[in-house]
Amino acid sequence: MAFINIQGRSVAYRLLGAEANPLVILAHPLGMSQAVWDDLLPALLPRYRVLTWDLPGHGASQAWGEGPITPADLAREALALAERAGVERFHFAGTSIGGVVGQQLISEHGERLLSATLTNTGAVIGNAELWTTRAGRVRQEGLAAMAEEIVPRWFAPACFEAEPALKAGWCTQMGRGDDESYARLCEMLGRDVFTGRLSGKGVRVQLLGGSEDLATPPATLEALAAECDGAPLEILDGVGHVPSVEVPLLLAERLLSLFRQA
Repeated sequence: MAFINIQGRSVAYRLLGAEANPLVILAHPLGMSQAVWDDLLPALLPRYRVLTWDLPGHGASQAWGEGPITPADLAREALALAERAGVERFHFAGTSIGGVVGQQLISEHGERLLSATLTNTGAVIGNAELWTTRAGRVRQEGLAAMAEEIVPRWFAPACFEAEPALKAGWCTQMGRGDDESYARLCEMLGRDVFTGRLSGKGVRVQLLGGSEDLATPPATLEALAAECDGAPLEILDGVGHVPSVEVPLLLAERLLSLFRQA
């Protein structure tokens, strides 16, 4: 793992693979870390250079400073990391809030994207009241106390049955995050939406969702597909909110297919 200073904050990232290969940037879901991509690396690295990073207050990245967090702030991190890699154009894939970062890139920086894969996300995710309530609870109770409630919503029930330690592991990871950074990201999701901002951008977009996803159900992905000029959408059967953990080989297969087409 390496670190870079972006807007006065230390940001943790990994840049793996041969420098000559095309770059893929991956953005993780809220409450998790760049470790969600680990099981995809064996499939991606033979052909691509892969860059992952931790969002503010997540993993090993420093907590956010003063003021609100915006999608533009998070996209700026992705672009700064692409610059660190010495690359002008790149493939992007993001899940949940990582997909929101992708929408910001599509909206304002489409010329930088070779392709964009958005999974388990939406132009609108939930509603402002939901996110404001969660932000308030996180500030009062803390992530460690709320993890037992939130983490089970990430995965299909069959995933927990197959991997009994999965819940405890991600509860531990989530509980180590910065409460205030998480709360501000919640407020961002309730405030900043992408309705009417994604059409006509000329970016090759692929959308993926999960049939068992409680946070961004298939209807949310269908609405996003309409915003993206009818971008192709696949709903993965029996999958919850984090396909990179639940079905990494299948997700890697879908990414590689799109990269080849692009």
